[in-house]
Amino acid sequence: MIWWCKGRLLLPVVVPGLVAFALLAAVAHGEAVALPGLLASGNLLFLIHLTPLLVTGTLAHSLAQRLPEAEDLAVRAVRRYDVLLALFTASAAAGAASVVGVVARSATAYEAGRNTLFLTGLMLLAGAVRPRAATVAPVAWVFVTAFAGYRDFHRPWPWAVTLHPAGFLPTYALCLAVFLGGLAALHRTRGHRPSTD
Repeated sequence: MIWWCKGRLLLPVVVPGLVAFALLAAVAHGEAVALPGLLASGNLLFLIHLTPLLVTGTLAHSLAQRLPEAEDLAVRAVRRYDVLLALFTASAAAGAASVVGVVARSATAYEAGRNTLFLTGLMLLAGAVRPRAATVAPVAWVFVTAFAGYRDFHRPWPWAVTLHPAGFLPTYALCLAVFLGGLAALHRTRGHRPSTD
C-alpha cells in the first residue's frame, strides 16, 4: 500500500489538485465570461466550469504512474486501489463543491461537483480506450461545449450536459452513470499492461 501511494503520487499530485479545486470553487463560483459562439450569438462560461479539469488532470497523471513489474503480481490489489482512488478523488471534489454551494448559495458550485463526476467518468472511459486520450478528453469536452454547447444565450443543447442548470435531475443521473461507467472501465482495464500508442 505504501509503495502504491508513493507510486501514484497521492501527496505531491492528487492532494494539491483537490485543494486547488476547492479553493478555486470557493473563489470563482460566481465569475463568468462571455465567449463568442460557433452556433449561437454568444455563450456564457462560468469559470467554475473549468475547475473540474484540475481534478481530471491530476487524477489522470496519478493513474498513469504505473509500476508494471510490481502491479502485475496477482497478490497486489492495484485495480481496487485505483478504483478507490478515482472514487475518492471525484467524490471529495464533488463534496467540496457542494459545501461551497451551501455556504455561498451558488448553483454553479453544485454544477462543478456534478461536472467533476461526468468529466472524471469521461476521462476514465477515454483512458480505457486509448491511455493518452485520458487527459485530453475532458479538456476537449469543456472547450467544445463552451463554444458550441449553446443553441442561444443561456440555453444549452441537450448533449452539453456540463452546461445544464444545477437542479436538472436527469443530468445528475447521466453524469453519475458516466462516472460509474468510467470506474467500471478502470477496473476492467487496470489489470492489463497499457498499450504504447
